[in-house]
Amino acid sequence: MFDVVLFVAFPYFAVVTAVWVGIYRYRNDRFSYSSQSSQFLENRVLSWGSAPFHYAILLILGAHLLAFVIPGVWGSLISDPVRLNILEVTGLALAVTATFALGVLVYRRLTKPQVRAVTSPADWLLLFLLLAQVALGLWVSLFFRWGGDWYLFTAVPWMTSLVKLRPDIATVTTLPWVVKVHMLGGFLLIAVFPFTRLVHAVTVPIAYLWRPHQVVVWNRRPSRTK
Repeated sequence: MFDVVLFVAFPYFAVVTAVWVGIYRYRNDRFSYSSQSSQFLENRVLSWGSAPFHYAILLILGAHLLAFVIPGVWGSLISDPVRLNILEVTGLALAVTATFALGVLVYRRLTKPQVRAVTSPADWLLLFLLLAQVALGLWVSLFFRWGGDWYLFTAVPWMTSLVKLRPDIATVTTLPWVVKVHMLGGFLLIAVFPFTRLVHAVTVPIAYLWRPHQVVVWNRRPSRTK
C-alpha cells in the first residue's frame, strides 16, 4: 500500500498540482513567470554557477527524456559496450558539474548580502531540493553503475504505465532506496515548480531570436567625489 502511495498517487498528485497551479499563476500573475535574475546584484560568482548548471542539467534531462520517449533508439544506442561506457563517463561528468555548479549558486546566496536579501523562502526550498536531487543523481552514477541500461528496464516502464493510466510499479519497488528517492525527488520538483521561479523553464523565449538588445539605464545620478 505504501508503494502505491509513493509510486502511483504521488506522481499523479505532483503533475496535477504543477499543471493546475501553473495555469492559475499564469492567468493571475503572468509577470511572475520569470527567472527573477539577480545578475545585476552580483555577476562574478554567478557566472561560475549558472551557465555550467544549466548546460549540465539540460543534457542530463535530455538523456532521461530520450530514453523515455524513444526507448527503442536509446536501447540501440547503449547496445554497444563502447557507447555505453562513453555515456556512463559523460553522465558522471555532467552530474559532477551540476552538483558543483549548484553548490556555487547556494554559496552565492548564502554569502552575498545583496543577493540573500532578495532570496525568498521558496527560492531556498528550490535550491536545496535541486541540490539534493543532483547529489542523489551523482550518488546513483557513482555506486549503481550502468544506469543508462537498467533505467531503460525499470523507470521507463513505470513512467510509461503512468502515462497510459495503467500504473505498474513492479519494476521500481525492488530498486535500492537511493534510486527510489531520486525518482520520487523528480516528481517532488514537478510539484513545487509552479510555486517558484522555476516556472520560467516552461516559457520558450522564441522572441529573443529577433528582439533588439535590451538597454538598461540606471535612474540615479552618479555620486560626485570631492
